[in-house]
Amino acid sequence: MVALRLAIPPVCLLALVTTLNVLAQTAAAQPVSFQNPAALEAQHVKVEAADYLGRKAFRVTTATQADESGFAILPGVDFQDGTIEADLAVKITTPPGVRMPGFSGISFRGKADGPEYELFYLRPGNALSPDQAMRNHAVQYSAEPHHDWYRLRREWPFLYESYADIQPEAWIKIKIEVAGRSARLYLNGSAQPSLVVDGLKSSNLHGSVALWGYAGEESYFSNIRVTPVPPSPIRNGSDAAGEWNLKASTDVGPFAGTLKLTRDGNQLSGSWQGDLGNDKPVTGTWRDGYIEISFPAEWPDGRMGKPGPSSAFLDGWIDDAAGKGRIRVEGRTMGQWTAQRKTQ
Repeated sequence: MVALRLAIPPVCLLALVTTLNVLAQTAAAQPVSFQNPAALEAQHVKVEAADYLGRKAFRVTTATQADESGFAILPGVDFQDGTIEADLAVKITTPPGVRMPGFSGISFRGKADGPEYELFYLRPGNALSPDQAMRNHAVQYSAEPHHDWYRLRREWPFLYESYADIQPEAWIKIKIEVAGRSARLYLNGSAQPSLVVDGLKSSNLHGSVALWGYAGEESYFSNIRVTPVPPSPIRNGSDAAGEWNLKASTDVGPFAGTLKLTRDGNQLSGSWQGDLGNDKPVTGTWRDGYIEISFPAEWPDGRMGKPGPSSAFLDGWIDDAAGKGRIRVEGRTMGQWTAQRKTQ
């Protein structure tokens, strides 16, 4: 395993040990030096060398104060699986009385031109709120642009965010572990992750790593380190069409059934037969192996709550003859599902 470090030695020198060759399941390192922070590819941000809280760092600020984010792409990095580590600090610059919790983080597996990427970011000001709901918004995952925080919070409440003991204007140690379709975020050296995402939303299997920031703040990054590992044996494009044995594990117990799907381009249709009703029509979409489907469900007798009609929603990835993802029965339960394709 070969580690890639970014740091800024005295007088604004960025040292970068690169090249990551994750696609070939190897990692080769070549030392490359840059004379200034302009070596990073800035997208809607300004990147400067700075001293902050006793250490050399990159200062990332947005190009305008409009309500938008931006990022600086690390040069020479094509990342799939492995770890990304950094120290991050947020200095909030909005006027007193303006609520601003801070928004700083690290994106990964980004497309070359920047518009699509996975992202973990922190809102240290929320961790200090007396409102527990706001405290639970301190750590966030999103997959831009199709699965932003608003969509994820509405469709899967509190699943892609959590509380963490962090605060503004203090260094926060970040470690992101990525393996296949899963990622974990660790903070301040904890052995336990602050957030676990089992089923990354983007279809990108590899790509850039970038320093991400938001308007109304100064984001500082130091001790950046990217360590690749041989990638997991996954691929995109698996077809969802067929008959599936599906099992779900939820907070009110297990559910099981048979899911029959047909695909016409990106559109899915079919039927559900099982614990949540029989001959229920299924509709949804397919995107490069990622599915989002729903069907009218019947909540069974003997579970928490009264029996009656509801709606079931499933999303997740199909990988060859297996599938895995999340299930939500509206107003009733949430959990995980796994599926195996039936053989003929």
